[in-house]
Amino acid sequence: MKKYLAGVYYSLPIQLLLLHFRKYQVLLLFWYILFAVVNGSFMERFGVNNLYMSPEYLDHVNALSTAMVGISFAVFFMSWNVTTFILHSKHLQFLATTSQPFLKYCINNAILPVVFLIFYAVKTVSFQYSQELFEVWELVFLVAGFLCGFILAVAIAFGYFFGADKTIFRLMSAAVKDELIRHKTKYENGDHKSRKHYLRIDWYLSATFKLRKPRDVQHYTQDFIDRIFKQHHIAAIISIFIAFASLITVGFFLDNKFFQLPAAASITVFFAILIAVAGAFSYFLQAWALPFLLLLFMLLNVLYEHDVIDPRNKVYGLNYDNLSERPRYDQQALWQLSSAENMRTDSLHFIDILNRWKQRQGNALPVMYIISTSGGGTRSSTFTMDVLQRIDSLTNGGLMPQTALITGASGGMMGATYFRELYAEKLAGKNIVMTDEKYVDDIAADLMNPLFSSFVARDLIAPAQHFKMGNHRYVKDRGYSFEQKLNSNTRGLLDKQLKDYVVAENNATIPLAFFNSVITRDGRRMTISTQPARFMMRQMFDTAALGAVDPDGVDFVSYFAKQEPYNIRLLTALRMNATFPYVLPNVWLPTDPVVDVMDAGFRDNTGLETAMRFMFVFRNWIKANCKSVVLVQIRDKKQGGWDNILDSKNIADLLTKPALLTQHNLFRFQEYSQHEELDYIQNILGAHFQRVVFEYEPFNKNAAATLSFHLTQREKKDIKASLDDIENNSSFWKIEMLQREK
Repeated sequence: MKKYLAGVYYSLPIQLLLLHFRKYQVLLLFWYILFAVVNGSFMERFGVNNLYMSPEYLDHVNALSTAMVGISFAVFFMSWNVTTFILHSKHLQFLATTSQPFLKYCINNAILPVVFLIFYAVKTVSFQYSQELFEVWELVFLVAGFLCGFILAVAIAFGYFFGADKTIFRLMSAAVKDELIRHKTKYENGDHKSRKHYLRIDWYLSATFKLRKPRDVQHYTQDFIDRIFKQHHIAAIISIFIAFASLITVGFFLDNKFFQLPAAASITVFFAILIAVAGAFSYFLQAWALPFLLLLFMLLNVLYEHDVIDPRNKVYGLNYDNLSERPRYDQQALWQLSSAENMRTDSLHFIDILNRWKQRQGNALPVMYIISTSGGGTRSSTFTMDVLQRIDSLTNGGLMPQTALITGASGGMMGATYFRELYAEKLAGKNIVMTDEKYVDDIAADLMNPLFSSFVARDLIAPAQHFKMGNHRYVKDRGYSFEQKLNSNTRGLLDKQLKDYVVAENNATIPLAFFNSVITRDGRRMTISTQPARFMMRQMFDTAALGAVDPDGVDFVSYFAKQEPYNIRLLTALRMNATFPYVLPNVWLPTDPVVDVMDAGFRDNTGLETAMRFMFVFRNWIKANCKSVVLVQIRDKKQGGWDNILDSKNIADLLTKPALLTQHNLFRFQEYSQHEELDYIQNILGAHFQRVVFEYEPFNKNAAATLSFHLTQREKKDIKASLDDIENNSSFWKIEMLQREK
């Protein structure tokens, strides 16, 4: 028994596995990430595991999409084998004298890949059956597609290496004969020394999966063995360059939907390249790897500081070329912009719009709706669309005509803006049925795959590509891909510029919309609207009594008056409103000094702060001209602070809890202060103010739809079902009562 266990322990597969953990542990990080993603323990909240569990190609999960993931896994496994073969071959010198040494290495190095494939298969089949609701026969096709892609890629790879082996054997055959003659002469003269090997290997698996003992290589010189391995290393490096070139090619043609690979495939191939790069640094630079990386970072920083390279994302349509007239971003400039006179001018302009809105109501004291919708990725946009369609049905199409303002954050604004656009198209004579389920499917469609595919194939790998909008050029990156996919999902209806809505909003034909984002420099709100709204920049109170307070917001069109602000894309305004860190790039603005903006949710995730300031500014007009103002609040989560409490479950939490506390409780902090503001507005408007709240409440509290730009079929059904819970039904009933009292 002891001899058997020793044989297993000193077998090449086990020794290789242990060697990976002893040497170059950084390469194991990629395996850890893949295992963690598939297991759902890495960024599950943002739906990253869905990219692997449910890969989409051309908007469908099918055998072709899983085949592409299978191919990417094969590329990753081969990169792993190639890199570690180069790094560890000095410890496995007996392989140099065998036929097809790389094939034998791959077979003996298969423990991690095989374990991962089994783990992935179990997790994926379970996920697709329970979350994507596939039938058994559909699962068979998905698995078959994956296996076909994987086997095809492996076959091509080994076909390449078999050809390389034959070439190497032909080139080295004469050298082998010379080496044998040299060894025979030395042996007869008694002039030979044994070499000490790093690894003890008693057994290895052959190409036919039979146990073999390693050959003695003492009769070969170290130089000869190194020459053989060098030939194999060259062949291996060429294969990595092929994968790298393929990913660059995909990046260049990413605008073509046929090149928009499943995000899981792009990420995995990128990992394959990173493994090769990490291995190359370790192999060629050795102890100089870290100093080289530091020097490379310093060089890139110098190029960035001198504008030689510029990876920053921009507002598509905005003029960045007008360097001499960039607005100053300082206290004086913002105070000047938000002067009492400017605020009054804009508020009077909005009163004219509200008067035109009232004229369209056909009622002396109409009910005004203000819609505020929360952030929350695609789950929020889907829930928002579901709620608005139900309300539109209950009001017999009266929701949009009675709505004066739409505001909010992130996904919720995408859903509400699409609904508003459908209404505008209907007014223009298009055959639009506002309650058609296909529009929910549109806004619930995947946005994650193109986002991550672009991040890998375009942002990180391919050289910068540009596109023109008007007279200005911008870089194509994942922000651009996000907008293009959102535009495609919404039938091209949102592919407009801000200027296309000026007349309609000014005439109160469609509701006003405020698209907010947060300036990362100081937390101020950037408000994008078709109408100048400088009254939103600071609170309107008596400064003589309470003292002056700095503006806490910036009106986009007024501030960038000389940068062609009305030319920006509506899609860009939506993206700025939904720029979750790292997932989408922060958008930098042509100011002096430069500032950048990100997701509106970090300042006001529900849109309440904006809605309440609007109601406060126009409180007197509302009291005089409306029967009531109804704040329709659409939330992607329940109010209150009792869900997902940040408990300390292990000692590591004691270290991370202080750092994560603010991030974890950010939305609760907003909610607590906004409740005070709601009470303030209620006291000011009295009986003129009502609030109706709709909240997404998952059927299973532990299986809520993820905060991401991808939803599974089960999550879509769960969101739809949440409309009929008790509290939401009560809110719909309130809407019906308001309509009857109109």
